[in-house]
Amino acid sequence: MWKIIRADLHRYGTLTNLLKGLKEPGYRFLFFHRNVSKHKPYSLLGLMYRRRRRRRRMLIHKYGSKIPINTEIGEGFFIGHFGTIVRNDDVKIGKNRNIAHTTTIGQANKAKLQISPAIRDNVWIESGTKLAEKIRILSNILKTPKTFLNIDVPNNSLVLNYHVKIIEKENPTQGYINNIYKT
Repeated sequence: MWKIIRADLHRYGTLTNLLKGLKEPGYRFLFFHRNVSKHKPYSLLGLMYRRRRRRRRMLIHKYGSKIPINTEIGEGFFIGHFGTIVRNDDVKIGKNRNIAHTTTIGQANKAKLQISPAIRDNVWIESGTKLAEKIRILSNILKTPKTFLNIDVPNNSLVLNYHVKIIEKENPTQGYINNIYKT
């Protein structure tokens, strides 16, 4: 778990000091999120779990982000700006992801099926992006602001506008996803 926390911390300007990282709102929220999702309420660390869960709940209200505890998030997650970031429980998120404010990653409620997106590694999601249905977003993807996406996106692609124009590009996230933690 500390490897993942260190990778997240590194994404915030190559920080190495945990206390300095906790001054960053995005990292603070992510730190408490990871701690709460790691420890169960009735374990030996149950008291710490309850305190951290309460702190996480306060941060949800303070920053306006709702990322459920059981959401799978890979290492190196970076929240650029806070404000109305909403996720579904079943979303799977890969490594080295950047996400901005007013982003929704939801599910499609079709009859008995409730299906959610899966997002792989090195994906940059700009502000105002909405993702729905069972879509796969593969590696090295850059999505421009205010994009509504409900189709699969191949590797090495640039997604433009709300009309969803996909342009294949060699390395679209170069210069956008920085400070990747090397293990």
